[in-house]
Amino acid sequence: MIEIVFIWLVTAVGLWITTKIVRGIRVRSTSGLLIAALVLGLINSFIRPLLLFFTFPITIFTFGLFALVINALMISLTAAIVPDFEVSDFGSALLAALIMALLSLMGLLIFGMLFATDMQWMFWHGQTTGCRIAI
Repeated sequence: MIEIVFIWLVTAVGLWITTKIVRGIRVRSTSGLLIAALVLGLINSFIRPLLLFFTFPITIFTFGLFALVINALMISLTAAIVPDFEVSDFGSALLAALIMALLSLMGLLIFGMLFATDMQWMFWHGQTTGCRIAI
């Protein structure tokens, strides 16, 4: 449960930082920011995977860059649902998606350092007579 709250707070902080960087993204209140982070998390959990599945060929063709367009659409959808969260245009949403992706990467690295109990490195050593895995 604490991991979910941590991810929600990281998303909220990411949205807050994004509103400070991108002029076309505005939030009116702290509660609006927290609700927008919750809605964005729910949209990313349920709607985004479907869109990524159906747009997989174009995502492969664009070397993954179309996923940023999908993320920008999810941010725009969040703005349409949450009244205190505003996105002025698609360009702002696209820049916000890029910033959020970078912030999410940093958040996941911090999350891994805080909640990972044990890291193990494994390698495969192949031989002609068999295989051995060393930990």
